[in-house]
Amino acid sequence: MTEVPEHLRKRAEEARRKAAGATEPPAVESGSPQAAPPPAAGGTTSEKIPDHLLDRGKAAVEQLVGAAPVQQPPAGLPVPGSGPEGHNQRLLTVVKSGSIQDTKSVPVDKVHVWPHLLVAEFLAALAVTLFTLLFSIFVNAPLLNLANFNQTPNPSKAPWYFLGLQEMLTMFHPMVAGVTIPGIGLFLLVMAPYIDKNPAKAPEDRKFAISLMTVHLMFWSVLVMIGSFFRGPGFNFVFPWNSGLFFEL
Repeated sequence: MTEVPEHLRKRAEEARRKAAGATEPPAVESGSPQAAPPPAAGGTTSEKIPDHLLDRGKAAVEQLVGAAPVQQPPAGLPVPGSGPEGHNQRLLTVVKSGSIQDTKSVPVDKVHVWPHLLVAEFLAALAVTLFTLLFSIFVNAPLLNLANFNQTPNPSKAPWYFLGLQEMLTMFHPMVAGVTIPGIGLFLLVMAPYIDKNPAKAPEDRKFAISLMTVHLMFWSVLVMIGSFFRGPGFNFVFPWNSGLFFEL
């Protein structure tokens, strides 16, 4: 247990003596360099509890036990049982330091960026690089012949990942198809984590996020498939099983 300071023990002893009605001053303990200073005017010192606080505590105890009626304080002193602004004043006590410390470890759902995250990302980058290298060695890139600026291919299609935009150009104004609709889609995807703050990881508990991503993927996939397989010469709508397939990687 933590040792009680000397001045606190002296103050507690004086308070007990005063409450018991003792008139003699407390004895000076052995080893003390000097006795306590004499009380100043009003019966209080810098090392003692003020008299009005002791009287207030004594009156409160008598009121609780019913030993005697509470006496009115002298003029100029606060009403017993009420401190400044109506707050009660109490003495602090010394407690064991271990009793106010939380010794239980709380699990934290966080990991450090280094080495946990960066090591996993570095290994994933190495695996993707190795796969791309091996794939490029054994599989030739589907390149076409040199472009002839005197002969434009018909139909002239963008790469498959841009065919969704090219398909929307046949339906809307270029400003709407190339800027407005893609901008709204990207803005919704960026704002999704701020709209849906659900920390759950189970798919059945993330209906908003999964629905938003599903609508985005299905909308883009349908446009890409129509532009790839259902557009023929002049970028007109055709059926691939009747007119053939006008699509190259």
